Amino acid sequence: MPSGRMAGRVQPTIPTSGVLLRPWRQSDRSAVLAGYAEPDIQRWHCRSMTDGEAREWIDSWDDRWHHETGAGWAIVDGSEVVGQINLRWFDFHEGRTEVSYWVLPAARGRRVASRALSALTSWSFTVLGLHRVELEHSTKNPASCRVAQRAGFAAEGTKRDEVRHTDGWHDMHLHARLDTDA
Repeated sequence: MPSGRMAGRVQPTIPTSGVLLRPWRQSDRSAVLAGYAEPDIQRWHCRSMTDGEAREWIDSWDDRWHHETGAGWAIVDGSEVVGQINLRWFDFHEGRTEVSYWVLPAARGRRVASRALSALTSWSFTVLGLHRVELEHSTKNPASCRVAQRAGFAAEGTKRDEVRHTDGWHDMHLHARLDTDA
């Protein structure tokens, strides 16, 4: 049952230093297709998409927002979509959510993901009233570990054989940031 924190509200645009997080638009389909066709993104997110699937994926975020089951944003640099960041689920009673992200190759190395992650996490604490934001990444993905650390996410441990990727089972690092962290 929705908590009312998001249902009935328009999904906001969230500014951060140098990039903007905004709700997905159908005109962003080419960026979604490019992202899920990119080998490194496919490796960690284990999916590809057709144009029709990209259309449905974009449309699904509005429903997820209004039903408070998730929220997704395009990461925009200037007028170009350079990545995505989303809150996968919400547990408002426990004050928790999980975040995932990816960035297209042309935008890597500019700290786009860590800036987006910091902004979305702060928004989750101040606007949604959450207490804990978690993220997991494969132990074989050191770039994602750096993103988490730069955004103030403490490493909390390793979950053994947690996720199956195309090359087999991966151990996953668990990171989290609390609303009480500095």
